[in-house]
Amino acid sequence: MAGPPERRRSRLPFVTVGFVLLAGLVLLTLGRAPARVGPPVATGETAGATSAPLAAPLAEPPREPGREVYGFVPYWEMDEGITEHLAATKLTTLAMFSVSHRANGALATEANGFGRLDGKLGTRLIDEAHDRGTRVELTYSSFGADKNRGFYEDPRAQVRWLESVVRYVARHGYDGVNVDVEGLPIDLIPAWAGFVGRLREALRVENPNAQVSVATQANELGAAMALAASTAGADRIFLMGYDYRTARTAPGASAPLERVDGEVKDLVWSLDLYQALGVPADRLILGLPLYGVTWPVLGPGFGAAAVGKGDAWVPRRNLGAFRDPATVPTYDPTESVEFYALPSVGPAPASATTGGWNAVYYDSPRSLAPKLALANSRRLAGAGFWAIGYERGLPDYTALIAAFRAGDIAPAASR
Repeated sequence: MAGPPERRRSRLPFVTVGFVLLAGLVLLTLGRAPARVGPPVATGETAGATSAPLAAPLAEPPREPGREVYGFVPYWEMDEGITEHLAATKLTTLAMFSVSHRANGALATEANGFGRLDGKLGTRLIDEAHDRGTRVELTYSSFGADKNRGFYEDPRAQVRWLESVVRYVARHGYDGVNVDVEGLPIDLIPAWAGFVGRLREALRVENPNAQVSVATQANELGAAMALAASTAGADRIFLMGYDYRTARTAPGASAPLERVDGEVKDLVWSLDLYQALGVPADRLILGLPLYGVTWPVLGPGFGAAAVGKGDAWVPRRNLGAFRDPATVPTYDPTESVEFYALPSVGPAPASATTGGWNAVYYDSPRSLAPKLALANSRRLAGAGFWAIGYERGLPDYTALIAAFRAGDIAPAASR
């Protein structure tokens, strides 16, 4: 069982000292020094009896939490049914996922994402979102260390891609770009952040109100990227508050509020890390999952050990589980996750050794509500989801999003 938040937070500087130094180096490389890249300086016993007293900071009223709702819609969810679903979902920003570049910086027109976004349905989604007053961003994705190193070490490829994406945004009427770069080598953070800043400048030549968002992971590298992006002018940082556990890890919540297994990294830890590095809360979106993971396990109990690799579990592809009275999930309030286990049907996975049970851990409106409350208590710009469409056919998710947008979810206490 993990310790209380106060105890866990005290360990944060020891875990992240290397990345604090990295963040400072990144900022210096970008030409701007951070005001502070660590937790507040303590006074009294911690500072020492001979320390000069610190001037009291000016009192400022606490900023109200934002009500933004940022939703990614991946191209594989873009079918005729998605239009009606989006019309009922109270988003402030719709991020269309995604397009990418070739090695030389040209637009990768052969990719599946480009084909779906560039078609009639993609145009319709943009037009209908604008009719509802929803902003629409084009998601630019680039995954993998080799691909990213090749691109962010090649200024000519970056220039070509920059020109291509700006033209594409203007032609289709997007309101901005989300930069989702994953697997970025640490030494290329300054080059990546410089690209983010140049992209924002170029977009604003065409549209003075254009925005650039970045998606960053919930770990030390993601926090350093978030700080660098905010310094380069990114308007929003989407903290991907999920994948703490994946199909290749031990079973449990993908987005644990706290941990029951003694590990440190969870949503509170990540938000503490981002705060300690100085990522602006008023530009931060807490991203949450609309999916879960299923594993073959040894037995039906919560936390039973996996006996093979897991797999993604998407609510809309498992509507039968919600309608089956025999499938009653158990809610774990510590990790804030739904859980159920059923006897395996059919042959066991090739990777399984023993077992006979399948365990499912997923996020529901019940488990997401405390996490949205956490976004409010931290006074973030808002919350977001990967991925809109995964919850189709389950109106309670849509109602939860509407409640957050309306301000009907109270902030969490002392997290």
